[in-house]
Amino acid sequence: MTLDVLIATHGTDGLKKVEAMNLPEVGHVRYIVTWQTDNFASVMESRLSERDDVSVYADNSTGLSRNRNAAISHSTSDICLIADNDLVYTAEQLERVISSFESHPDIDFATFRYSGDDDKAYPDHEFDLAKPPRGYWVTSFEIAFRRKSVVDAGVKFNELFGLGAPVLQSAEEEVFILDCLRKGLKGRFFPIVITRHNGPTTGSRMINSEGVMMAKGAYHALAHPATARLRLAMEAFRRSRRGISPFWPTYRTFLAGVKYIKSGNL
Repeated sequence: MTLDVLIATHGTDGLKKVEAMNLPEVGHVRYIVTWQTDNFASVMESRLSERDDVSVYADNSTGLSRNRNAAISHSTSDICLIADNDLVYTAEQLERVISSFESHPDIDFATFRYSGDDDKAYPDHEFDLAKPPRGYWVTSFEIAFRRKSVVDAGVKFNELFGLGAPVLQSAEEEVFILDCLRKGLKGRFFPIVITRHNGPTTGSRMINSEGVMMAKGAYHALAHPATARLRLAMEAFRRSRRGISPFWPTYRTFLAGVKYIKSGNL
C-alpha cells in the first residue's frame, strides 16, 4: 500500500519551509507539495527538485482549501495524508498511517493524533467518526483517507471554508469529515501519534477572529440545522465562562456565520 503526503504551502518562502521539514525517505511514500505562488521559476531552484519522492506543483490560486484540493488532484497513491509545511514526521509514523488502513480494510478515512506544544487532549480509545465523543475536534493534518473512496464519492475540501477563503477562515476539516460521512464513507479515529507540530497552530492563534467564529456558526448550520442556534448559544456561554470572549458579541458573530451559509453561499 502506498501513501501520498499532501503538503500545502504558500508565499515566497513556501518551499524553504517544506525543505526545513527534513522529510524522511520511505520506499512507498511520496510527497505532493502544492505551492501557491506567482514565482514559478524558483521551483527548480529548490533542493526539493533533487528528490525523486517529492513532486512540487505551483499555481497562483489562493485559499487553503483550494490548495488542498489541488494536492488531491495530483495524488495517485492508495492513501492520502493531509499535511502542512511546519510538521515533523518520522518514517515510523508514516508507516503507522499505512498499517492502520491495512488492518482496517472497511474504513475509507481516518483521523489520528499529533504531539505539540499546545498539548491537545484526545480520547485514549478508537471510535467511529460518525459517533465522536463529546469535546472531540479534528485538526486538518490529522486526516488521512483512501484516495479512490474520496475521489469516487466526489468529496473535496469546501472552498468557502479555511484560511484565505472569502469569509469563513476555518472549519474546512470539520466540513470535510461531515461531507465524507454524508456520502456514506466510513471513518475511524486512532489514538496514534503520526506527526509533531511545534508551537501553537494557526487555528488556536485565531480563535477570537471574526472569520473563525463565523466559520463555527456556518459549520453548525450545516451539521445541525435544527439545533445550531442552541448549540452556538451554549458554546458562546462556555467561552464567556472561560474568559475567552464575551457572550453576546460571540453569539452574534456565530449567527452571522449561520446567516452567511444560509443565504445561498453554499
